[in-house]
Amino acid sequence: MNEPKRPTLRDIALAAGLSKAATSYALRGLRGSEKTVARVQAIAREMGWTADPVARALAGGRSSNVAIIGPLGDLWRQGLAVMLSEALHNRGMFSAIANVDTSPEREQKALRTLAMRRVDAAIVLPVDPSAGYWADVPERIRLVSVGDALLHRPVARTVLFDNEFGIGAALRHLEGLGHRSVGLLAPSLPSTPGRPAQLLVERLGEEMGLSVAVAASTSSVSGAAQAATVLLTGSPRPTALLCLSDSLAFGAYRAAQSLALSIPGDISILGFDDSELAPLVSPALTTFGWDESSIVAAAIEAVMNDDSPASVSFRPEFLVRGSTGPVQGA
Repeated sequence: MNEPKRPTLRDIALAAGLSKAATSYALRGLRGSEKTVARVQAIAREMGWTADPVARALAGGRSSNVAIIGPLGDLWRQGLAVMLSEALHNRGMFSAIANVDTSPEREQKALRTLAMRRVDAAIVLPVDPSAGYWADVPERIRLVSVGDALLHRPVARTVLFDNEFGIGAALRHLEGLGHRSVGLLAPSLPSTPGRPAQLLVERLGEEMGLSVAVAASTSSVSGAAQAATVLLTGSPRPTALLCLSDSLAFGAYRAAQSLALSIPGDISILGFDDSELAPLVSPALTTFGWDESSIVAAAIEAVMNDDSPASVSFRPEFLVRGSTGPVQGA
């Protein structure tokens, strides 16, 4: 006699009227209301379904795995990744952190490994949120994007940064100080398509009548120093540098020092994430502070709870310090 066909996850999902991802999480008790979890598990028992050994080990979330993927070359993102990892640990989950620098190619490769690593979810700080490869991540893996929405994965949960507010505030601040020529240090490689924050600087700068020169940089301080040197030795030289991370701003400090340019007398410098070092450099760095604890809590909630909001947005606090000042002779 032929053995009866073993029911699959798809069979249970169809019976429950849920997606395979939602059914998988309910079977393991990871997400969903108590009523939904109980109903799905009852359907599975009635159908004679049993999990494979790996799935049984994951039952109840005791060994659930979450990947944290992003360009972690700058201090702020490194700290955020550690905070995310600690928060997951406190919820009984395990995490693996992957640094993809500022390379879309490395980002795509990291995403391809998710299915092989039995990962349940991934919290990503995307290098290229417009890339098509986000659609290739298996449906069962929940994606939570921190910073930007994923154009080709519209169902992904998002924890958004209100960059338009921050960049607008930075440019208006510089405009009020008489700056008309601004250099932008963006954390991307030449192969990366325009990131939303970079595009915002260029669009808002044009609307305000500012001249914006862009230099792409790796996330390291030394790489930023090289990119800033290119801007600061160009003609005409910008009177201010807007850096899309504090690590890039510290590289700009190094470049200004090597060129014997005073801050803010010869060049004003702005950062964008208020790292712990921002108030300690001299002069203290004008930058934007983020509520990291709330950002982490929102990302973890998006991983754990099916009923969490599809999108949450955070607005930064503008912290004006000594690194920005009026244009000389203005």
